Amino acid sequence: MKFILLFYEFFKIGLFSLGGGLATLPFLFYLTQKYNWFTSNELMIMLGVSSATPGPIGLNMATFAGFKTGGFLGALIATSAIVLPSLINVVILSKLINKYCDNFYFKTILYSLKPAGCALLASVFLDLMNNLIFNNKSLASTNYEYLIILLIFGFLGLYLKKGPIFLIILSAIFGVIKTFLS
Repeated sequence: MKFILLFYEFFKIGLFSLGGGLATLPFLFYLTQKYNWFTSNELMIMLGVSSATPGPIGLNMATFAGFKTGGFLGALIATSAIVLPSLINVVILSKLINKYCDNFYFKTILYSLKPAGCALLASVFLDLMNNLIFNNKSLASTNYEYLIILLIFGFLGLYLKKGPIFLIILSAIFGVIKTFLS
């Protein structure tokens, strides 16, 4: 029964998370509240690992979440379920897009999805940061340390105009140094 529910939830995520892999975050955050499959802290770890590993972030996160929930079979089910709606949509939309590409309403719907996706990501970001800083008992003494690290790497990413590979390598070096110093 857990695997059927896992397929159902990740199929819904694949169906409604338009806009890329990060658009799956609000849905995955909802799963942390609805089921005890994984916690919001584990979701943040999944996001970090998914961002650093090759491949689409949403797909990687589905694989990690499925594995955490149901082992290898759970990973296979979650990955298949999140990909299936996209496959179906591509087949259907490829037939219809040439017919409706100049339609005003079609264009309006596509343009309205971008701000909605940004609002969902901002909402999840604020919820996760609130959880990390104020509600996390296991990190009580170092909550502000993580916020400072986030701000430093956010500044480096915005103002130094370095690519993500530079920031990943720099954060890995920082993590190794911090581990040896503590």
